[in-house]
Amino acid sequence: MKIFLKTEDELALMRQANQLVGRTLGELARHIKPGVTTLQLDKIAEEFIRDNGAIPTFKGFPNPYGGPFPASICTSVNDAVVHGVPNGQTVLHDGDIISIDCGTLLNGFCGDSAYTFCVGEVSDDVRELLRVTKEALYLGIEAAQAGHHLGDISHAVQSHCEAHGYGIVRELTGHGIGQKMHEDPQVPNYGRRGNGVMLKASMCIAIEPMITQGKRDIWLDQDRWTIRTRDGKPAAHFEHTIAVCKGQAEILSSFEEIENIEGKQY
Repeated sequence: MKIFLKTEDELALMRQANQLVGRTLGELARHIKPGVTTLQLDKIAEEFIRDNGAIPTFKGFPNPYGGPFPASICTSVNDAVVHGVPNGQTVLHDGDIISIDCGTLLNGFCGDSAYTFCVGEVSDDVRELLRVTKEALYLGIEAAQAGHHLGDISHAVQSHCEAHGYGIVRELTGHGIGQKMHEDPQVPNYGRRGNGVMLKASMCIAIEPMITQGKRDIWLDQDRWTIRTRDGKPAAHFEHTIAVCKGQAEILSSFEEIENIEGKQY
């Protein structure tokens, strides 16, 4: 395992890449409504990222099960947990939820963040799933301090979500991030306090709870990308890229523009 600590100059570049992801997600928030296709959202995202001098890191990402990822964002609707492929046939409907995962490469450093959006009026039980998952993200971030361990983050996420009866996807994790989108270490959403790698100041990691309303079991769709819940129940996914500090972590990405448009719904 090789973990890269970032210099102050590198952290400044990480901020820029991640703030662009936040602005991209904010731009997409303006367009998420019934009748829109996931392919339309992908085109908006790619144009916005490239217009801001960056490259969408997801496009062309290799797949051990098949061809490279064909789009600039992942659009995961309802029972899709992550890695949903945008297409012209998937139309958003009132009551859907859609997780959008976005990555950028700007000036040699990567940004990565995800947010689960409501489409129109969403049921109270699904909105509660989103609220708890988002809370778990911030509890994980609170635990991400120099001198703590990866297991402290994992435990914070797991204990909060399981207390509400939700499932924790175990096959997929958060990750280190820097000049590459996926670096060491992996950041699971389940674990024990005090276990795992000790966190050091200037480590950059992406924390991303992937939480199911029902059982945690998942399966790989025929497109060889989309991960779905096996019981067909909805899943939520929120992600921030952070820098570990002595004390409270710095959140490098941002939900501010999304919440300026949508309000803090959950």
